[in-house]
Amino acid sequence: MNKLIKILPVCIIFLLITAFSGFSGELVIKGSTTVLPIAQKAAEAYMAQNSDVKISLSGGGSGNGIKAIIDGTCDIGNASRFITQKEVDLANTKGVYPVPFRIALDAIVPVVNPQNTVSDLTMEQLKDIYMGKIKDWKDLGGTPGQIVVISRDSSSGTFGVWKDLVMEKGRVIPNALTVPSNGGIVQAVANTPGAIGYVGLGYLSHEIKAVKVDGILGSEETTLNGSFPISRGLFMFTKGWPQGDTMGFLSFVLSKKGQELVKQAGSIPLF
Repeated sequence: MNKLIKILPVCIIFLLITAFSGFSGELVIKGSTTVLPIAQKAAEAYMAQNSDVKISLSGGGSGNGIKAIIDGTCDIGNASRFITQKEVDLANTKGVYPVPFRIALDAIVPVVNPQNTVSDLTMEQLKDIYMGKIKDWKDLGGTPGQIVVISRDSSSGTFGVWKDLVMEKGRVIPNALTVPSNGGIVQAVANTPGAIGYVGLGYLSHEIKAVKVDGILGSEETTLNGSFPISRGLFMFTKGWPQGDTMGFLSFVLSKKGQELVKQAGSIPLF
């Protein structure tokens, strides 16, 4: 993770150097709800500077964002995980070559209802909770009560990273409550005293309580130094090398101003 954080892809540097702003039109951006707050702030600022450009945004999950790139139904596909080999193979069969641009870093933070007294869990405990092996908060030193497991759907990049880093080869309990967005996780956990869920850094709020993992709280500092175990890159994908307004927008996101907006959105800037 430290190596990933320290090295900026060559394509990002090239993109910043060769940005072309002479085109105008409409950009369609779809995908990750984790990346959505960044895209929203960047879109507002970019359109303020380029009045002849219209940007439309929608969520739907990382898988849907990458699928939209492959299908040609959007200009930029947001993803809170990297593209899978299966997606690459599908794209290649259609003559599509998705190009990734890492635009930010993030941590996936376990969250519980503010009434919950549990404040620290191990990776193994998180896995056991989501596999249904631990079912009551009393077994974790908390107030007795059933654990309500809340997770993301399979198209979610956040779920994909959680599955890889936390679950490993384990499967999420079948009766887990599945929601389609980070905001849905926040709402469900806030309204359910026994609930546990997980969200990106940008979705932490007073409505929910962040839980430490192995004694470490998810934050910008612990993500950058590699000590928080559930961290990731955030991406924007294009269908082939970007041109026109697509290139202009990505260059803006990767500029100093754009990275300031990343921080304002609650994620971690690259520089």
